Amino acid sequence: MAGSGKSSLGWKIASRLGCEFIDSDRVMEATYATNLQLILDDKGQDKFKAIEEEVILSIQFNQTILATGGSVVLSRKAMNHLKKFSEIFYLEVSYKNILKRISDFETRGFIKDSNQTFEQAYKERKAIYSKYADHIVGNNETEDEAINKILSIMNN
Repeated sequence: MAGSGKSSLGWKIASRLGCEFIDSDRVMEATYATNLQLILDDKGQDKFKAIEEEVILSIQFNQTILATGGSVVLSRKAMNHLKKFSEIFYLEVSYKNILKRISDFETRGFIKDSNQTFEQAYKERKAIYSKYADHIVGNNETEDEAINKILSIMNN
């Protein structure tokens, strides 16, 4: 989910482990030389999801920590690719904390149905994230606590 800490935690974990770090949102932005919201506005939801899926399918995992876009779970093909080549960590964050972390979803490049509230999208995605997760890690406290939980799982 947007605001769950995927990018900041992923980068720190990759640094600690000496792994490559890829943020699929940044790959999309670099490819189109613009931000996610402008890609979404210009291309529409279906094309945005297709671009996101294409980025995920192009990733070769080799000592790689990947932070995906929050809407990647809407692509069964992308999620099957991730399941085949990696372990999936779902960073579970309360809706209240997401709202504290994200001040404006309207400019975030966030995909949802036009008649759906952000809270409804959060609840819908939460179930999908849980379905695909190999590990669920709470990230409602400090980054260090979440990082330590993830590293502990990875070391087992």
